[in-house]
Amino acid sequence: MRSSNPVFSRRGFGRDNGYAGFNTAPQAGGPAVATQANPYAQPTGNPYAQNPYAQQQYGAPPQAPAAAGRMTIDDVVMRTGTTLGVLVVTAALSWALLPVDDANISRSYGIGIGAALIAMVLGFVQAFKRKASPALILTYAAFEGVFLGVISSIVDNRIADGAAMQAVIGTMAVFAGVLVAYKAGWIRVNRRFYGFVMAAALGFILLMAVNLLFAVIGGGDGLGFRSGALGVLFGVIGIILGACFLALDFKQVEDGIAYGAPREEAWLAAFGLTLTLVWIYLEFLRLISILNSD
Repeated sequence: MRSSNPVFSRRGFGRDNGYAGFNTAPQAGGPAVATQANPYAQPTGNPYAQNPYAQQQYGAPPQAPAAAGRMTIDDVVMRTGTTLGVLVVTAALSWALLPVDDANISRSYGIGIGAALIAMVLGFVQAFKRKASPALILTYAAFEGVFLGVISSIVDNRIADGAAMQAVIGTMAVFAGVLVAYKAGWIRVNRRFYGFVMAAALGFILLMAVNLLFAVIGGGDGLGFRSGALGVLFGVIGIILGACFLALDFKQVEDGIAYGAPREEAWLAAFGLTLTLVWIYLEFLRLISILNSD
């Protein structure tokens, strides 16, 4: 996972193509040169060097004037809003149509898990496609919404009343806080930041996988990473990692616009941001569940 989301490892959102400046080294008074990390760096460090609108600048990404076919922040906002809208609508429908009372919880939970597995497969398919597929991304959002609606209803109705709304507010607060901090320059996304976040994310995922394995084999909560004091600690760590992912996402979107990425790649940005927001929401929901469990 070379970016905060697998989708950002595609052309235009990859770390090892010189896109975000992590692998190219601009010289004073000269263009970026190939480094050992990236021997194929283009003279401008811009994966869209063939773009007739790209202009050479030093110390900053080549800027592209507004033109038809180029990604803009409005494109990213609209695609992200559409993707999240589909997710929210299907989540609301699954909440309303899939009851989680004693008589129906097994069926509803089964449907939710099935939807989650389908969403995961669709997510992987899109992540490894060379181009964004709006239909695939929106279908992913629909199935992800079904899963989120079921799991949110279970937590809200059977563990902690109001948990879903608290998780939504928490996710929105993290998004707004990271956006403000990023735009204000309080968060500097560079090679060191990227390496630290990726190493921490890899360790976190491995620990959760080991915990799940022990839970399957021995029953209960495995090694206890998802309950009690350890569960709270790892829930907070998961939310912090999600916030770091958002900073990486913002950097990739910002550089994509600066380099004049094609407009269709706004769908990749929307997909990646949706993945990160879902991560943060689920970590909040899990943390609230632990804090309210007996």
